[in-house]
Amino acid sequence: MRAAWRGLPAKRHQVGWEPGLVVPAADGSSLITDHYFPRAEGDFPTLMVRSPYGRGLPWSPQYGLLFAEQGFHVILQSCRGTGGSGGTFDLWRNEAADGRATLSWLREQPWFNGTLGTVGPSYLGYVQWALALDPPPELKAMVVQVGLHDPYALFHADGALRLENALAVGVGMTYQHQGMVPFLRAALRLRRRLRDVTTAQPLRGAYVSALGGEVPWLDDVMTHADAQDAYWHGASSAESAERLRVPTSLITGWHDALADQTFEQYDRLRRAGCETALLVGPWTHTSALQQGWPEVFAESLAWLRAHLCADPSGLRPTEVRVHIGGENAWRDLADWPSAPAATSWYPVPDGHLTQRAPMDSAPLTSFRYDPADPTPSLGGPLLSRTAGPQDNRSLEARGDVLMFTGPPLTEPVDILGPVSARLSISTDTGHADVFTRLCDVDARGRSVNVCDGLGRLRTTGQAPSQVTVSMSSAAHRFAVGHRIRWQISGGAHPRFARNPGTGDSPVDATTFAPVRITLHTDSVLSLPHNSALT
Repeated sequence: MRAAWRGLPAKRHQVGWEPGLVVPAADGSSLITDHYFPRAEGDFPTLMVRSPYGRGLPWSPQYGLLFAEQGFHVILQSCRGTGGSGGTFDLWRNEAADGRATLSWLREQPWFNGTLGTVGPSYLGYVQWALALDPPPELKAMVVQVGLHDPYALFHADGALRLENALAVGVGMTYQHQGMVPFLRAALRLRRRLRDVTTAQPLRGAYVSALGGEVPWLDDVMTHADAQDAYWHGASSAESAERLRVPTSLITGWHDALADQTFEQYDRLRRAGCETALLVGPWTHTSALQQGWPEVFAESLAWLRAHLCADPSGLRPTEVRVHIGGENAWRDLADWPSAPAATSWYPVPDGHLTQRAPMDSAPLTSFRYDPADPTPSLGGPLLSRTAGPQDNRSLEARGDVLMFTGPPLTEPVDILGPVSARLSISTDTGHADVFTRLCDVDARGRSVNVCDGLGRLRTTGQAPSQVTVSMSSAAHRFAVGHRIRWQISGGAHPRFARNPGTGDSPVDATTFAPVRITLHTDSVLSLPHNSALT
């Protein structure tokens, strides 16, 4: 594993391994745990890593071996119902209690010195936030990598089902803890059958052929689209950050499916006065732990050494480091701007984009969205191999995609912070989604996605309604000669489930109705401006 990357720190210790330890949960379930440790005399802190994805590849080398080499005890544990642990896996519901039970077991181990840290990505971030809801005194540092704190937001956006990501999570949670071979077979089966599954009418239950059986929790998350539904009560651990005092490092990528959750937690931690750091790289959810691993590991190790070993020598001088798209450079910042000044860009006839505000709210142009031939998704913050920046020209050639493009730039335009759009829309059915994307168009006409978002329209008759769509965040330089492009469509399938146009649930709909979506002149794209990049 070490040979797979350049730039990892030199090994400090040989590593010992105690596999298959049994940690009792509060209800008596056995939580199977592997213990990695430095083969050396000394007093070493402990890292808790709890995962529903098994304890083999890549977790054992990346988290067990590499961190133990650097002078940490590491306990790598399978969440209940996975990897041989007892009980039944139930997404999010048992992590706080099982984390506390594991700490109770730790306190009885002769090698535990009372200093604890946590580290891990994705759902391994959720288990950290769950423990932090009532942080034990031993917990001295957290490192949340491409992490989750709000399951609802992983599966839904403004009531629209994040279909492709839901299916990818279903495969990961069902098969990854069984080992890499079963997981890869299942992932390939989903890829082959993705079109059939995502175009089924109804969607409910269609995943069974691809996932090899029913997954009750996946049915539940797909069919509960309302964030206020009782099903989601207690799911979000966002409140962990509102009063946390445990130093916490946050790591994400610009095309990470959970990037918005990372920015939310950074903002909460800062407002709470908690010591925190933020690293944002040019990564997707998975590439952060692959191509980005040398940077992610170095950042994580420096934070853990500083707060568990009283060695701050590896910390950077600023709280925030971001990779600047379009410039391909890293930049250290004093803070991440949660509410920066913004410049407004407006759509005008003939597909142009201007900074001159319109005089009225007249209809500008329209397009027909047909859920029987849905606008396809292309790149962006997905959990699949197709995530990330892509050339959008094939997508933009479709008749159901609007484009508004600014003039060639005579000087660079830098954006830093959250991007959003306020769209003034009318429809002929009253039921539609709107997908909006920011692209960077180079001198050859190649259009590459920077960030995007989807909102759900609930209009009445022909009168326009306004919907504000969060398009995530960006740190990007539009170079001289490039153009800024605003792309608008009625969906991005199968990333999001098709809006049937009838008001019916996308999961249960069996009939579709095309919708004509009309954009009005008072729509606006807001791009954050910040002098930190100039």
